[in-house]
Amino acid sequence: MATAYTQQITLSGTVKDSLQMPLEYANILAVPDSTSTKVNFSITDNSGFYRLNLTPGVRYTITVSHLGHETQYAKVFSITENNKKNFIMPIQTSQLDQVDIAYTPPISIKSDTISYRTDSFVTGEERKLRDVLKKLPGIEVDRDGKVTANGKPVSKVLVENKTFFTGGTKLAINNLPADAIDRIELLDNYTDVAMLKNLQNSEILAMNIKLKENKKQFWFGDLEAGGGVKDRYVVHPTLFYYSPESTFNFIGDVNNTGHKSFTFRDYVDFEGGYSKLNKQSGSYYTLSNDDFSTYLKNEDYKAHTNQFGALNVRRALTPLTDLSAYVIVNNATSENQRNTTNTYLNNDTPFVEDRITISQLQTFFTIGKITLDYDPSANEDLALSTVFKIANSTNTDYINTNSTYDNNTINTESNLKQLFLNLDLRYTRKFSKNHTATLEMDYNFSYDKPLTEWRTDEDILEGLIPLETDTVYTILQTKKLNIHAANAVVKDYWVLNEKNHVYTTLGTQLAFSNLYTNNTQLLSNGMLNNFDSAGFGNDFTYQFIDNFIGMEYKFQLGIATLKPGIFYHFYFWNTQQYDLATTRNTNLLLPQFNAEIKFSNGNALDVDYNLNAQFQTVEQLASRYVLSSFNSVFKGNEQLEHDLYHRISFRLSKYSTLKGLNYSIRAAYNKKEKQFKHVTQLDGIESVNTIILFDRPEDSWNIFGNISKRINRLRFKLTGYANYSNFYQLLNSEINKNTSKTVMVKTGLSTHFKTWPNLELEYSKNISLYKAIGLNTTYNTDVLSAAVEYDFLNAFIFKIDYELEIFEHKDQAVYNTFDNANASLFYQRENSSWGFEIGAHNMFNTTFRQGNSFSNYLISDSKTYIMPRMLLFKVQYKL
Repeated sequence: MATAYTQQITLSGTVKDSLQMPLEYANILAVPDSTSTKVNFSITDNSGFYRLNLTPGVRYTITVSHLGHETQYAKVFSITENNKKNFIMPIQTSQLDQVDIAYTPPISIKSDTISYRTDSFVTGEERKLRDVLKKLPGIEVDRDGKVTANGKPVSKVLVENKTFFTGGTKLAINNLPADAIDRIELLDNYTDVAMLKNLQNSEILAMNIKLKENKKQFWFGDLEAGGGVKDRYVVHPTLFYYSPESTFNFIGDVNNTGHKSFTFRDYVDFEGGYSKLNKQSGSYYTLSNDDFSTYLKNEDYKAHTNQFGALNVRRALTPLTDLSAYVIVNNATSENQRNTTNTYLNNDTPFVEDRITISQLQTFFTIGKITLDYDPSANEDLALSTVFKIANSTNTDYINTNSTYDNNTINTESNLKQLFLNLDLRYTRKFSKNHTATLEMDYNFSYDKPLTEWRTDEDILEGLIPLETDTVYTILQTKKLNIHAANAVVKDYWVLNEKNHVYTTLGTQLAFSNLYTNNTQLLSNGMLNNFDSAGFGNDFTYQFIDNFIGMEYKFQLGIATLKPGIFYHFYFWNTQQYDLATTRNTNLLLPQFNAEIKFSNGNALDVDYNLNAQFQTVEQLASRYVLSSFNSVFKGNEQLEHDLYHRISFRLSKYSTLKGLNYSIRAAYNKKEKQFKHVTQLDGIESVNTIILFDRPEDSWNIFGNISKRINRLRFKLTGYANYSNFYQLLNSEINKNTSKTVMVKTGLSTHFKTWPNLELEYSKNISLYKAIGLNTTYNTDVLSAAVEYDFLNAFIFKIDYELEIFEHKDQAVYNTFDNANASLFYQRENSSWGFEIGAHNMFNTTFRQGNSFSNYLISDSKTYIMPRMLLFKVQYKL
């Protein structure tokens, strides 16, 4: 049998039709007479060129096929040197002359769909979808579960053309069993409604999983359970059922190993819910800053216990109606510790604070969605859905702070209750060949109620809050936030002809919010000291209306598709704090522009420009004081109107499955004409903050690029990122201009052998430079990682990964190293349902990882403690 290192011979040439015009996407198959030699394949590019890598001394049958043309055959006898062979494909005139080809192409490309037949790439040891994807050309999977195909991120996952859970990639790639997968399809410019395919601009790249025939009406899945030293445990069941009429998917995960099955990125990727609110013009809610998201963002723990369950069901009620639903439940308990050195950029004398924060967090949340799809005809589509979220959390913090200004210990306990409900309607109707219309309506309700208690032996925020002298200072804060929002948008797609479209949009967005806050001191004698007389306490109502009309003109000039547009907005808002009410309005004309230039299939340039306006949230407008933390007070500004900023972005991409080459370059520039700025009055570590509309321009840009090249069984990758931003700091009545610069370069090598060990090797360097008030700060982070996976003896899979991180704060001569290693050995005999695994995590028992962050007046170096070494033994049973 030929090994992975056998020298290969190249057979190349062109495929053209009878008029000598090149044929793109023709499939060329080289089927060897020897069963010990693998089948080779190629696909022609836009010039009709192909290239095959063949084993010398082997006889092949070459089959060339292309839709609408007669299949061509050729014999290649034992070539020993590079050779050329061209093919002419006559137009197929009779279906009777068609010859059936028993061999299905491993890869087929049609328009914006790429299909992989997985059994041409897998070796049989793959356990999950993740393992299959890593072996497909043009597809990459990182350790966090992010999937990219030909340089573009996959943002939606379907199984048998139906959305899998939320559509995000993580649950699918980590849980779908490899042996159930027949084909994988990549669907570019994906849209849920087929009739909008060439009308809407879609950046969605969807991945559709096609199951094997014996898995399409069959229960399958597996159960994994294990335990280890120091009472570690993990239970991970998965159960799937698919049929044309119904589907059932269940994923469970119970562990105390620190693994989190649902992260902040999964939350952001959710269909509907909060992610839609974050995209709306005049958004009044910032997804990433809510308390629930703060828990999801955390990835490092000293201890963590997680109980997770996800259920997804679908049922075809009639041939025209589908009902689907999912629910995700998570209960977690965690302990965190972070040691931070904060450098305060005081105008006169910068100083340093050392802070230790130890937290214990209990979090429970439930997220669910129910959707009814009704498709009475190819010209009509109706979808009704509801999304709900319920979250409860209790957080206890122990904080010790030490600086030249203050030495104190603060105990904090906070309880959060959240409720969110979304009702959504989407209706699409094709009235004629030239007119298609959509109606989108939704209603959202959210209710947040955080309760916080601070306890300390020392007086805090002296002069900022009216504390009465006591042996123990106990401060209580109650917040209630209610938001009702409704949106309705009608859009008409008018197709003048194939190259000219006119789109008209009419819509309204409504938001009605109320914020209540109350701050008091609980005295030792049981009495309450209310802070209202010192300007605390909000009962603030905010009503916001955005009525808008827009027009877009989409037309084609050669290889370019251009779409200029303009939207006219009439904004109306009303605020009321107790008996004081104000009403304002403004009109804005916001232009936008999009251009897509396709030089050839797989090679494109996209350009986007938008002028954007953003209005503030009710919490930023509420005009009385509220405690933000034990050392910070915030006061909103009800006089705020809107900011205004330009954004222009470019994306140049190219991919070639034939050449194994992918590259992508993205650049974005933001110019703020006016923006919301925090104004800070700093006294030691304590601060008073408010917000204003600042009229000095700021700008920022970032560039990201990656290139990957596959040569036989090797894949090379280079990634680069650069960011520059300048911004103003409003601190202690002074205005200073700060800059932030970040440069990152990462290079990597991976192998893709079938019988030899496979290696992934990466090195990255990150340089961050901050300049503020004459203080220059430079951070260097170097990361070297390596991973080896070896399938051997048809029953064993050995994995080991190692990461070394070197952190350097050059200005303070701080130098730290962080390294971590994990290893596992999995055993499962062919055709056996039982599998066994032994694994070690954090093998060197590393205690913390280093990091840094930068804000408008604070630079932070932090040590975040992580979970200790773990040894686990697992048993897996496959259904």
